[in-house]
Amino acid sequence: MTANVGTLDRVLRVVVGLALISLVFVGPQTLWGLVGLVPLATAAIRFCPLYRLLGIRTCQTA
Repeated sequence: MTANVGTLDRVLRVVVGLALISLVFVGPQTLWGLVGLVPLATAAIRFCPLYRLLGIRTCQTA
């Protein structure tokens, strides 16, 4: 797996992931907020399978 998620993309994924996870505790309090684990995981490993399928790469090449 080569990294295909850049820095700005990672920051946005963390923010969105945390916002979705917060829905488990406040707001509608449904388990759908756990969907926020997906953007957090992809930000942590710097790889997004959907980006690979679509041929998108937001990180800089070395």
